[in-house]
Amino acid sequence: MMKTTRTDLRNLAIIAHVDHGKTTLVDGLLQQAHVFHENKVIRERVLDSNDLEREKGITILSKNTAIEIADTETDQLIKINIVDTPGHADFGGEVERVLNMVDGVLLLVDAAEGPRPQTRFVLQKALELGHKVIVVINKVDRKLADSSQVLNDTFDLFIELGASEDQASFPVVYAIATQHRAGHTPDVGPDLQPLFETILKSIPAPVVEIDHPLQMLVTSLEYDNFRGATAIGRIFAGEIKVGEQVVYLTSDSKIIPGEISYLYDYQGLDRREVDQARAGEIVAVAGLEGITIGDTISDPQNPISLPRIKVEAPTVRMSFGVNTSPFFGKEGTWKTSRKLHERLFREIKSNLALRVEETKNTDTLLVSGRGELHLAILIETMRREGYEFHVSRPEVILQTSSSGEILEPFEEVRIEINPDDIGIVMESLNNRQGELKEMRELSTGTVLLTFLAPTRGILGFRHHFLTMTKGTGVLNTAFHSFAPQAGSVDARSHGSLVAWETGITTTFGLKNAEGRGTLFIGPGIEVYRGMVVGENQRPDDIEINVCKAKHLTNMRNSIREINQRLVTPREMSLDQCIEFLADDEFLEVTPKNLRIRKRILDHGTRIRESKREEEKVIG
Repeated sequence: MMKTTRTDLRNLAIIAHVDHGKTTLVDGLLQQAHVFHENKVIRERVLDSNDLEREKGITILSKNTAIEIADTETDQLIKINIVDTPGHADFGGEVERVLNMVDGVLLLVDAAEGPRPQTRFVLQKALELGHKVIVVINKVDRKLADSSQVLNDTFDLFIELGASEDQASFPVVYAIATQHRAGHTPDVGPDLQPLFETILKSIPAPVVEIDHPLQMLVTSLEYDNFRGATAIGRIFAGEIKVGEQVVYLTSDSKIIPGEISYLYDYQGLDRREVDQARAGEIVAVAGLEGITIGDTISDPQNPISLPRIKVEAPTVRMSFGVNTSPFFGKEGTWKTSRKLHERLFREIKSNLALRVEETKNTDTLLVSGRGELHLAILIETMRREGYEFHVSRPEVILQTSSSGEILEPFEEVRIEINPDDIGIVMESLNNRQGELKEMRELSTGTVLLTFLAPTRGILGFRHHFLTMTKGTGVLNTAFHSFAPQAGSVDARSHGSLVAWETGITTTFGLKNAEGRGTLFIGPGIEVYRGMVVGENQRPDDIEINVCKAKHLTNMRNSIREINQRLVTPREMSLDQCIEFLADDEFLEVTPKNLRIRKRILDHGTRIRESKREEEKVIG
């Protein structure tokens, strides 16, 4: 078969650490390629399309877009398919699969911060696939920018990750993404033209077999009530047409026939309906029900499967169960075990790094992911869709080596803190079995500490870290490897304040509880027996009556009751609630509220069960 070079096409992904400017740079590329009408008002980070991404300021789902620019040397109009990828390691499954669609990547590095843990993660995946890399040193206008040092650090990272000689001789472009400017030196030009020129010169054009039977690898899935499953991927060989009879090859080697009912390519931010597409293109097809990520769409006469996408195994799991609290059904739209099953098993079709397993209890499922944030985003997405359920404390997933040794996941932990905080942070991580690998002073006056720590020790650490560093510290983690189990890890040092009875909280009851610790709720809130309403100062749990009313004998006492002032309760975000959970607690999740509760709500039953567990351990 003859191979053809598609000189009219480039496929590239933009990869970087969180908050180094990927999505902002895509905004600039779209603006300069005149994707938008002149009078159209464009919001920032236009590709961060869902509410969660815009709130958290991070990319969670990979996005496809495309621009057309003219090659100044040949006057040929060239289409560039661009994939914006997540920068956080917890969404590594997204990165790993979309990199299969492209021939090269733009690696963004902050001119002040340099390569970070997630920079290493996403770059390693690109290099393993043999992709050509363009390094974009962004934010060169920052006060503490040191472009030459960052370039040296980036080169060292390429060598450390085993880049080939060709990959290590990468082109460099300097940019200020927020101003849509780039240049071949830190003194950037008026627009992004130098970056466009570098993309055309350095990102290889797809080399394809147009006359070969059809082969298309599915790398993403979307669902539409009108069209059903929409499979997104790259055509590696042949052509695809609307109305064409095809087959798709599944993971268990089944060959399932189907018909292409809709076919789209990308133009700017929109999908454009087309009649046919050729090898090298990134397209979306509809009409193939039951198709999953990693399947190959192929010619019925000559079905040949492409290598399936491999994603690293999950490291953390939580149980998702039907809400069993006394407030069940009051706030959620979808609350039955059937709806929970349907939603979670639908999620794994498009969320490749997620695993969902049945348990002996039909009302409970075990959900495994790449980290706390990966699972927290799923929980937040489901509650916004109207689901009501409870989740358990995250736990690490263990593996067994060929010799029978138990292995647990370890994380590379990189911490940037003020010198005054070194002692307390190092002591805390040592208690969590963290091992210091490197310590160096940065040009910003802060200190960078690199630890290797078991994932088990990092669960629930982030909130304590922010408290220790008074909110000034920066913590990044990335999965490192599975290794023999470390020693014991310090458990949560504070117990819970637990509601004694069901009712509505009063100022009097809460005022009495304030001396015991930190409250999570204010007056006039509905609570139930066994619900956690605060954090105890001591390691044990305490039952408190937050619904207790003061017996008022006259008007003067009544006025005094109204004038009592409570300390502002600590508002707990979803991430903080998950970090706070103890082994004997659940987090009740509804569209309106997050409530921490004891697994066993009755105090007496809880104590009896605790004694029984202790006797088992002693026995």
